[in-house]
Amino acid sequence: MATQVVLGVSEDGADDLLLDDLARQLRGALLETDVDSVEPLAVGEAPEGTRSATMMAAGALIAAVSPLGLQGVVGVVQDWLKSVGPGHRTVRVEVGGDVLELHGINDETQQRLIADWVARHGAQAAT
Repeated sequence: MATQVVLGVSEDGADDLLLDDLARQLRGALLETDVDSVEPLAVGEAPEGTRSATMMAAGALIAAVSPLGLQGVVGVVQDWLKSVGPGHRTVRVEVGGDVLELHGINDETQQRLIADWVARHGAQAAT
């Protein structure tokens, strides 16, 4: 059974256009992994008269991934954060209300938080 993972890209001072561009880049990186799907996150109906029937959240994605694939998703996000160049970016990764915030840094504390977060969701999948 696939786990729904919500990802949100943020950057200090970024507008919606930049956030959408960053999310598109992250989506491309995620699609190269073992995810079932990655799509922009819909947040409601678009205003009448617009071309789309749904409104999307700027910089937000929703992915379907196996619980065992969560570690891979987190690894891709970390690699992507390092590769997109300078800027204070954060990717918020959420499963069932449990949030993990990743930054471009790779320190021991963040690695421990990641391991604990992934283990919680892997354990939930096993029950």
